[in-house]
Amino acid sequence: MLFLQFITSNKANIREEIFMSVERDIMIDALKTIVIPELREKGFKGSFPHFRRITDKKIDILTFQFDKYGGGFRLEIAVCSPEGLTHDWGEKVTPNKVTAYHLNIQNRKTILDNGNWFRYDKKTFFGSVYKKVASKVLKSFKKAEEYWANAEFRQFNINSN
Repeated sequence: MLFLQFITSNKANIREEIFMSVERDIMIDALKTIVIPELREKGFKGSFPHFRRITDKKIDILTFQFDKYGGGFRLEIAVCSPEGLTHDWGEKVTPNKVTAYHLNIQNRKTILDNGNWFRYDKKTFFGSVYKKVASKVLKSFKKAEEYWANAEFRQFNINSN
């Protein structure tokens, strides 16, 4: 009997994980359709979920970070030297590979939807929740652009802490 409960419980968990994965894929498709073209227009390169805009003076960085429990994501943004960065242990991260995760949390900013993660697991009565969330991301770019315009990066090695 216990074995049967285990199998039934695991089937429910697997179904939930598949559903979460499908929802995430739909959200990523909406971001690729609505948001990524705008990023490209603003000079960003990279592939989902990591993007960077490399200039002579700095690199503006954007990473989409998804909730490990599903249903949401946030934007992690940062700025670093146009040469990329070097960790304390000597590892060099080139400009075309650097992501927000390479920088300490103190050296990046989180962009949220009114203080919360961008949620696509909340149902809506009118239209696609995925398109609505993607549109909210576009509106949040103003905050990101302000940060990138005013942020200063540190000219020394990035601490591993």
